[in-house]
Formats: sequence, structure tokens, C-alpha cells
Amino acid sequence: MKHISTNATPAAQDGLDQMANLAEDILARCRAAGASQAEVGVDDDRGINVNVRMGEVETIEHTRDRGLSLTVYFGQRKGSASTADLAPASIAATIDYACAIARYTEEDPAAGLADPARMAKVFPDLDLWHPWALSPEHAIELGIACEAAGRAVDPRIDNSDGASVASGDSLSIYANSHGFTGRERGTHHSISCALIAEDDAGMQRDYWYTSARHAGDLESVESVGRIAAERTLRRLGAQRLSTRECPVLFAPELSRGLIGSFVSAVSGGALYRRASFLLDQAGQQLFPSWFAIAEEPHLLRGLGSCSFDSEGVATSANHLVRDGVLQRYVMGSYSARKLGLTSTANAGGTHNLRVASNAGTLEQIMRSMGRGLLVTELMGQGVNIVTGDYSRGAAGFWIENGEPAYAVEEITIAGKLREMLAGIAAIGSEVDRRSSILTGPILIDRMTIAGA
Repeated sequence: MKHISTNATPAAQDGLDQMANLAEDILARCRAAGASQAEVGVDDDRGINVNVRMGEVETIEHTRDRGLSLTVYFGQRKGSASTADLAPASIAATIDYACAIARYTEEDPAAGLADPARMAKVFPDLDLWHPWALSPEHAIELGIACEAAGRAVDPRIDNSDGASVASGDSLSIYANSHGFTGRERGTHHSISCALIAEDDAGMQRDYWYTSARHAGDLESVESVGRIAAERTLRRLGAQRLSTRECPVLFAPELSRGLIGSFVSAVSGGALYRRASFLLDQAGQQLFPSWFAIAEEPHLLRGLGSCSFDSEGVATSANHLVRDGVLQRYVMGSYSARKLGLTSTANAGGTHNLRVASNAGTLEQIMRSMGRGLLVTELMGQGVNIVTGDYSRGAAGFWIENGEPAYAVEEITIAGKLREMLAGIAAIGSEVDRRSSILTGPILIDRMTIAGA
């Protein structure tokens, strides 16, 4: 089914102009109130989200969220306030609240705006703006077709958690008293489907989804429904494993969580609080010598692309890990000052991390692994960044002779993150592009499985 129709919105530029003018007016009013520095963010998000289940419409939701966040500095005393009401009286009250807070807080030597010399001066077109003229009627049609395609795969799929179709766009301004005003606009679209299958052994559920900046980059609704069905059917007859140690292969959509845990451990906030198992590890080898993570903030249509971070600092391509060695931490200005370092342009997070691969497809890695566990679902939040302990509920498939032998569930996989990072044996070439962490499947040489 053809499902793509995009439409430019000239009003977006006018909206950004109005938001920029508002931000600059607020900064002037903060200076008049005595603030030595100030920064303001203005956001305007719109979207539509439609959910269907068993061929019927469940919800249709239109969203419109606007907001303003303000931080002022009186020397090194800081005050922040925010509002979702952009009426003049509400904005005036927000300025007053922020200034009042700053006048009575303790001085913080690390407080203040980012270095003015680091402000972005070049703003390349990163191809992030692709509005989708999605009417509720068309979204309903797509959702019903997606769910129907999945339910038609096999009669054992006799129920559904539904399908959803969503589209949204966002305009944002960040401005500060260095004279910097940055404008960002972006779109995000998604289609998802979750199905339920049943046989004599019981019921199983699984899902699939597609997401992209441009609706034309989405998988077809038929493909999303079919993959959701195939994933659900594969889980029928799932068994428990006995407790053991073995290689563990994370599916691509789960591998990014492992990388995300590493990023959390080398982030400035955790480091200056001494709350990370990777304290003082810059310049140390944490991964195999072939391993690399590159940050690519200017990737076209990237889900994490931007020309400046949330403090206005210019972003640039660089390595976080090279030859297995941690090259730097992940910091904004505040955490960098607390550590006696400089910002890495990561205020607000990382921007498109690309993990280098050294192996082939998921199937090829399974064949080379021979015997072990393929993880396709993780549950719980059992990752302790302070100690590096890793323990999460899991489901997936037991691999025997390089092929999936049977589905498994109700198990726990556990290890030490430091050992897991050093024990990465392979990273596949099938990259999951539905995230700002771009990685293929990751094979850990050995983990503990707690089962029956």
C-alpha cells in the first residue's frame, strides 16, 4: 500500500522567526532585571497519533505543546523557571521567578553559560524537516492495513495489542546572552504493530515498528505487520533454560541499550558525582582493539543530528572510542568545569553514535557462534552504573549448531559491564537505524544465564 505524502509548511519559518524574537526580548528583559547572563529555550511541538485494534479505531490524538524555559545567572548564582503559557503575563512572571531564585541561591563556581568562543557559527541543512500531511482518516487506514497484514499471516494470531501511526514536527529556539540564537526544526514519523498468538503451549506477544525523519523512509505498513507476526509466531512454545554460562548475542534493536549504558557511565554528570564504574578511564582501553564509536552530529536525516548542543556549543564529528580506547568523556559545560575539563558539545546528550562493525549479518554471527543465546527482548532496569553490575530479565532463542533451536523466556542474563565491554567478540553489519545509536548485533563472549 502506498502510504507516503509529504508537504512543506512555509509557516514553520515564520514560527521560528516569532520564537526567536520572543527569546531575544526575554534576554533583554533579564539583563534589565540585573542578570549578568541568561539563556532561554522556546519549543513548539505538534503531532497526531492514531491507535487501532482489531480493525477498530481506539484513539485519535492531536497534540500541541508549547513551552519556554529560562535560566538566569547573577554572577555565579543560578535561577531557573519554565512555563507552558506564552501569554505576556505568564512570561513576565517566569522572568521574575527565575531572577528571584537566582538572587537567593548559593554561588556555584561551575555555573554559567558555555564559553562564548565555542558557540556555533555555521548551521548546515541536515535534512531534518519533512512534514507529513497525515489526515486522521489516512492514519486510520494505514493502522488498520498494518494490523490486518499481520493478522493474516497465520490463524494462530487471533488477537492484537493494536497498531499505531504517528507523525509530529518540532520547532525550537535556543538563545543566550552571548548573542547566540540557534534555530532547529525537525520531523519524526512512526508506524508500529503488536500482535498476540496462541497455541497449545500458551500465548505470546511481540511487535515491530519503523520510524524516520521522512515518511518516505518508513517501512511499508504491510512489512511492519508481517514482521510483527513473524516475531510473535517464533516465540510460541518458549522454554526456560537451566542456569549456565555461554555466549550472548544481542539483537540490533537491543544492542543500542548496551552502548547507551556505556555512554551513561562516561557522562560528566555521573563522573563528577563519583557515581560511575568508569571513573578516570579516559585514555584507557575498555574494548577490543578493533572497536570504535564515532559521533556524527551532522548525519543527514539522523535522529540525533544537530549543529549545536543544548548550550549552543558547535558540534563536530569525532571519536568517543578508537582502537578500543576511550578518547574522551561526554560532557556539557557544567560537568566539564566540575571535572576541570572542557565541554565536548554534549550538553543534552550525544548526537548519532556510529558503532563500527567487524562481522557480517545476524545469521552469520549465529553460525560462527555455534551455541549460545540470542536475546530479542529485555525487561527491567537492572543496570547499575555505579558498580557496573548488569542483570536483566530476557527472552529470545537458544542457538544450537548456528541455528535457532527454540524460543526461551523467563531467564535473567547477568555480568559485569566492564567485562562485557572488554568481551565484545563481534558486531554485525545489520544496523538498526531507528535510534541515534547506530549499531548492529553485538556478541558478548560469555555471560551468566540464570534460569530454571
